[in-house]
Amino acid sequence: MDWSLVLASQGIEAIIELAEESGSWGLLVNEADYERALQSIRLYRLENRRWRWRGPFAHAGLIFDARSIAWVALAVFFFWLSGSEPWFRDAGINDSQKVASGETWRLFTAMWLHADVGHLAANCGIGLLLLGLAMGAYGGGAGLLGAYLAGAGGNVFTLLLASTPQRSLGASGMVMGALGLLAVHSLTARGEERLPGRQILTGMAAGLMLFILLGLAPGTDIGAHFGGFVSGVALGGILALLPQLVTSRAVNLACALGFAALVALPWWLAWRTFPLPR
Repeated sequence: MDWSLVLASQGIEAIIELAEESGSWGLLVNEADYERALQSIRLYRLENRRWRWRGPFAHAGLIFDARSIAWVALAVFFFWLSGSEPWFRDAGINDSQKVASGETWRLFTAMWLHADVGHLAANCGIGLLLLGLAMGAYGGGAGLLGAYLAGAGGNVFTLLLASTPQRSLGASGMVMGALGLLAVHSLTARGEERLPGRQILTGMAAGLMLFILLGLAPGTDIGAHFGGFVSGVALGGILALLPQLVTSRAVNLACALGFAALVALPWWLAWRTFPLPR
């Protein structure tokens, strides 16, 4: 069945058939498609020999880093914690008045809070893919920290646009930040080969179209989405000028530690400052 899907993706018609003589299942294809069908199946088996954290996307120049699952798990944990501790959401929500009074850690803590299960599922579902691709493109640590900082930038942009007191939460700014990083991914150097200008523009246009599709949906925090996307584009542009950071293990480890610090420290400040219930 897997092989029949492979052939269908290549426009090759195939019928799953049980051989009476041997009692085994096989695929029946037109004789003219036989060699092409074999080659497609060989390539499929070659690309799926073993499961890895980082796997290439064929013909796209992208790598998916499945360690983004850890970010999803952390987001689910914070959602559970905010449901079991009523004060938790008030302590971490992005509140324009409190941020203006000095509680700037809320720009980070708000990304770990969600309104309901649907809100969490939407951000985690899209974020798992986009963040995994951003981590694969820029390195696990650099991609994760870049998207996180872009999400904080989206929260800043939301507050700058607010003409009245504003309260917001959610990781959508971070998700759009990952998309912004991917939009300029084609600018990063991979070895000595440079992509042609047309391919670079195509990649950036695709990122912009995805942002319009995902980030400008009615009823969403468009300010956080736009700010996160623009921040991601800016950070991705900086990384494009410093391609050695993408392949440096030391830099990616430092970025991962920086991300961990920017998760733990803001929540420690929130816990220390917020008046806990007696």
